[in-house]
Amino acid sequence: MTAIRAAQAITPGTALGMLTTGNKRFVYGTPHYGHNVTQAAATAGGQQPHSVVLGCIDSRVPLEAIFDQSFGSICVARSGAHVLDRSMVGSVEFAVSSLGVSLALVVGHKRCGAVTATVDAVRSGEMPGGDVGYLVEEISPAVDGLDLDDPSATEQAIRAHVIRTVERLRRSDGLAPAIAAGRIDVVGAIYDLDTGGVEFLENA
Repeated sequence: MTAIRAAQAITPGTALGMLTTGNKRFVYGTPHYGHNVTQAAATAGGQQPHSVVLGCIDSRVPLEAIFDQSFGSICVARSGAHVLDRSMVGSVEFAVSSLGVSLALVVGHKRCGAVTATVDAVRSGEMPGGDVGYLVEEISPAVDGLDLDDPSATEQAIRAHVIRTVERLRRSDGLAPAIAAGRIDVVGAIYDLDTGGVEFLENA
């Protein structure tokens, strides 16, 4: 069985279950994987990842660790607040078409600096320049319609931005056929910096 066929034997639900169980091990302090060189060498000859996980660049959110996944289990793509551009979408499409992953998981996190900066920029009407401004522009639709005087506005925007990212991936021409066939799914989640727990969103 080829690596792609082996990966495709894992259903989207099974892949999600592996990540959910891994996060529980992480939260309970009983991880299986320590990311040592022996594990790295064992997968050097090939890979059979079951999921591609999109996350933020935040140094407090190491995706392989919070889901307790070993080498070869997940592909990871990261940008500020998991903002999608062509390279990010292309990376997800490559993981699906060439590596046979069954799940694309978008992970936002509480107290995200990029989303906080976006809320602040929209509130003040002063957008940052340069490519940081690009990040803010891409995140700002998640802020539209929010009451920016509400203390929970940033947390609401974080959740809305995850949902929006999931919806954009689901509309991707490169992913739509596999989604329609039920071979892959796209799911959203929020990571809690304080507890280490991941909330999987039912509507994303």
